[in-house]
Amino acid sequence: MFMSISTTGSAESPATDLGFLLHKHPGKVQRFTTSHGEAHVFYPEAGDEVCTAALLLDIDPIALVRKGRGNGRGRGGSPDFALSQYVNDRPYAASSLLAVALRTVFRSAMKGDCQRRPELPGQVRPLRIELPAVPANGAGEGGGPAMVVRLFEPLGWQVGATAIPLDEDFPEWGESRYLRVVLASDEVRLADALQQLYVLLPVLDGAKHYWVAPDEVDKLLAAGEGWLAAHPERALIARRYLSRRWSLTRAAMERLELARLAEADDREVEEIDNAVDDRPDDENSGYETPETDGTPETDGTTGTTEATDAHAPRQPSLAEQRRTAILAALRDSGAARVADLGCGQGELIGELLKDARFAEILGVDVSARALQAANRKLRLARLPERQAARVTLAQGALTYTDARLKGYDAAVLCEVIEHLDLPRLPALEYAVFGAARPRAVVVTTPNVEYNVRWESLPAGRARHADHRFEWSRAEFEAWAGKVAAAYGYAVELRPVGPEDPEVGPPTQLALFRTDTSTPVTDTTATPVSDTTATPEGGETR
Repeated sequence: MFMSISTTGSAESPATDLGFLLHKHPGKVQRFTTSHGEAHVFYPEAGDEVCTAALLLDIDPIALVRKGRGNGRGRGGSPDFALSQYVNDRPYAASSLLAVALRTVFRSAMKGDCQRRPELPGQVRPLRIELPAVPANGAGEGGGPAMVVRLFEPLGWQVGATAIPLDEDFPEWGESRYLRVVLASDEVRLADALQQLYVLLPVLDGAKHYWVAPDEVDKLLAAGEGWLAAHPERALIARRYLSRRWSLTRAAMERLELARLAEADDREVEEIDNAVDDRPDDENSGYETPETDGTPETDGTTGTTEATDAHAPRQPSLAEQRRTAILAALRDSGAARVADLGCGQGELIGELLKDARFAEILGVDVSARALQAANRKLRLARLPERQAARVTLAQGALTYTDARLKGYDAAVLCEVIEHLDLPRLPALEYAVFGAARPRAVVVTTPNVEYNVRWESLPAGRARHADHRFEWSRAEFEAWAGKVAAAYGYAVELRPVGPEDPEVGPPTQLALFRTDTSTPVTDTTATPVSDTTATPEGGETR
């Protein structure tokens, strides 16, 4: 099994810098022991203008059988004939065995470490990688040269993939499943190239020489950091790298999507996957506290807490009142197909399911953890088939246009907008009101004026640690009016919760409905703005 890496240079930037990057001296032949044989690194040529490093992997087929899965296909091996465990392509074709050898031999290079020349790993230099024999199995997934192109071209490689004939003396026998692959690029760093090969060689082969355990998901995401989440074939890569273990593939895809959304939003994954905390489920439900936007039991006028009768019926929490108000607004709009945007753990979806008039419900959240919790709490797997078919849960960011959101009668943004930085709010406005454009949109958000009614909430503190702002009634009215005018909606404001004569209700609701008499003024505007779109007086609190 053979692979070569070449680069070019000059007297000022000699090609032999490749030796520093790989941590292998061009003047030496080095040998390394792997679990299934020996790896040799040597330099067929090493000069200022051209330098080539070669990796030769000598596989011991007996050790492969004793330590692994035989021919690598199916747990425990599935030999097609008696000697297949000993007579196979593993010593010759680039596969997961070569990928493991890359990590063993070039571990520091893959990490981008170079203590003697720390400036080198960050540099991009011409690279040419040759693999004489690469298996490219299709199995209905478009194998062969086309698959090599699909995998490597989006990463900045020029790809040459030539099928190897079964026998050059008998061309009528056709082509084998092996390819000669040449990759060339002036855009890819060496560390990234090695990480890409580590992932994509097993993907091309479609099999591994060892059992794929759950920790393979972590290996895939670690090696794919910075390039896999945005790859157009990430689903194919995850599926084949994880040997088509669907539970592992699903977990990998959820984490990749979260990483993609975080990168697009220029935020950390932990920042956007925060819809579910680490408390047990029973601690995440029931009454809400001031810190989670709840409301105390008050007389509805002064905010003074009253003594309660132990036998008196429980007053609905603010969250329950909010859901009741949203359901009333949706019924007033006549909606049958509803998208709950920022659905969290699915509390509103559960209420929508109780009303047969809502025939189709889409729940969207950026947090994979929240969607998992929603799926569990809604017991979608246990619902009757007709009931379960009404609900779809999907991961997505609301600051980007999404074709899946189009065609719904109504969309709900329940306690969502205050979790966005104000400069990102115009992007959400465009994605929901401009691109998706449902007939009705229901928006709820805290009324900051009401915060003084909570003795336990320190002055100036938001109701939730993740709130980027909280608006007064005037600020919310100004924003709602601006959005309605810009996108051709009429808007009606409604109070939610006990309305205090001085500071208003704890939550404010806006019901937007399409108004054909109002022209749409900026639905073609750029969805992401660099300016802060803030109503008058609407500074971040």
